[in-house]
Amino acid sequence: MTQRIAEVDRKSKETQIKVNINVDGSGKTKIKTPIGFLDHMIELFAFHGYFDLDLSVSGDTHIDIHHTNEDIGIVLGKAFKKALGEEKAGIKRFGSAFAPMEGTVGQCVIDISGRGFFKFHCATPMPAQKGTEGYEFSHFEHFMESFAHNLGATLNFTIQNPSDDLHTNLETMFKSLGLALDQATTVDPRRVGQ
Repeated sequence: MTQRIAEVDRKSKETQIKVNINVDGSGKTKIKTPIGFLDHMIELFAFHGYFDLDLSVSGDTHIDIHHTNEDIGIVLGKAFKKALGEEKAGIKRFGSAFAPMEGTVGQCVIDISGRGFFKFHCATPMPAQKGTEGYEFSHFEHFMESFAHNLGATLNFTIQNPSDDLHTNLETMFKSLGLALDQATTVDPRRVGQ
């Protein structure tokens, strides 16, 4: 099987990002961004997805974290798309996973269809949550929307029994994304040549 690895460099007025990814790794990471909380979430995502990920980022976080957060999502999406190749040969394409943390359960359902779409659903109103290191729930939404559109995947997230702790809620969703994406990118030998 061809190695599914990619390197993406992106420079804009706001950010400089370099990522190296191995879809068929073991979950080793070297992540350095100016958003410590996001570093932690991406480490969990890569660990549970068995993706080797080297990510270095500098950005205009002295203004706010919006551009840096969004641009990281863009570059990670592009890197996965590049690593999987245009044909995405043999992948299962669909994946779904649950990740619990105490009473909170995050779920991700993904389809690497070539069409970018992101949706978050919560059956009950989300409790008020205090941001972590300036990271808010809206940053998670922007990150995932950017990731989905640049990968070319439909991402649906659901959370059950959301906590009033943002860290708990987002950790369940980043973990479930790693698990679901690992499943969706798995090559099924029955699809060889397709």
